[in-house]
Amino acid sequence: MAPRLAPLRPDELSDEQRTLLSAMPQTLNIFSTLVRHPGLFRRWMPFGGKLLGGKLPARDREIVILRTAWRCGSTYEWAQHVAIAGAAGLSPDEIRAVAKEGASAPGWSPAEAALLRAVDELVDDHRISDETWAALTASFDDERQLIEIPMLSGHYAMLAGALNTLGVEPERSGLPALGEA
Repeated sequence: MAPRLAPLRPDELSDEQRTLLSAMPQTLNIFSTLVRHPGLFRRWMPFGGKLLGGKLPARDREIVILRTAWRCGSTYEWAQHVAIAGAAGLSPDEIRAVAKEGASAPGWSPAEAALLRAVDELVDDHRISDETWAALTASFDDERQLIEIPMLSGHYAMLAGALNTLGVEPERSGLPALGEA
């Protein structure tokens, strides 16, 4: 299926869009599509960047992002974050388990299993249950991390909806398919 809004080519960019994209480490399809709305892009980038460099350890952050991408059917975000998750210490088997088994997979720490349950509850009910919240508070003693968990999952669920709707495609073939490492 072709993108509903194709990424802008360099020759299609306004000066404002070119300036916004020049701050990106690389021009990915997500950026060259969403920059079609420069005002929104300008405000969204710092928020997304803050979540990527937030208070959660990178491994935990990537567990939340991958589970959210899987639950929301975001092929684009899954493909982008598999390599990031690997660099954050998740093995290929763990990456596949995030998708296929979630919290029921053997080997997760109590904190990791709670993160996976939290994402499932947020996607299903838009609320983390008291039981899962208790498990999170037992594992994360920084209230900023506790705030960040639903914000991170919510951000990636919102992003999945936008990317899936707009038809943003991964940059190249050969990236992992949804659920693969």
